[in-house]
Amino acid sequence: MAHYFSERPETASRPGVVDLVLPDLHLRLETDRGVFSPERVDVGTRALLESVPPPPQEGDLLDLGCGYGPIALTMAARAPEATVWAVDVNRRSLELTERNAQTARLYKVRPVHIDEVPDDVKFRAIWSNPAIRIGKPALHEMLTRWLSRLTPDGVAYLVVQKHLGSDSLQRWLGEQGWQASREASRAAYRILKVAR
Repeated sequence: MAHYFSERPETASRPGVVDLVLPDLHLRLETDRGVFSPERVDVGTRALLESVPPPPQEGDLLDLGCGYGPIALTMAARAPEATVWAVDVNRRSLELTERNAQTARLYKVRPVHIDEVPDDVKFRAIWSNPAIRIGKPALHEMLTRWLSRLTPDGVAYLVVQKHLGSDSLQRWLGEQGWQASREASRAAYRILKVAR
C-alpha cells in the first residue's frame, strides 16, 4: 500500500468509480490505482464524515491527505462559502480531486501539493484520515506542521483506527500541548478532536 504515499505512483492506471452516500450528500467519485482506497470509500473516512459537526461556513478549511477527494468535497458541499484546501503528496490523487470537484460543481475546492499551500493561510478546520502507515516520526512531523496552522478557534478532526494507535496518538497530541479528546468511536475507529 506504500505506493499511495508516492508523489508520482508507478502503479499502472486503472480508473474506477465509487459512490459516497451520506445522509446529506451523494457523490460519484472517480478513483484510480495508486491512490488511497480506490475500490471503495474507506470505512474510517465514512466514520469521520458521519460523525463530525458541520464545518465553519466561511474561511479556509483543510483536508489533509485528500486522496481522490471524499473529505474535501463533503466539506465543500457542507460549507459552500468556504475555501477547501485539498492537500496530498500524490499528484494522481490531486488530479482526481480536481476532476471530482469540477464534476460536483464544487468550485471552491483547491487541490494543492502539500508543499504548495501559501504560508499565510490559516485553517478554521482540518479534517483528515491521516496516513498512519507513513510511520510515527513522519506522522508526528506532518501533524505538527499542519495543526500549527489552525486559527485560534480552529478545530481538527482526525480519524484513526484503534489498533493503529489512536489512543497513543491522542496521548502524544496532549503531550505536545493540544487539547485532544475522543469525539466518537465507530467500528474500531476513533474520531479525535484536536484544538489549541
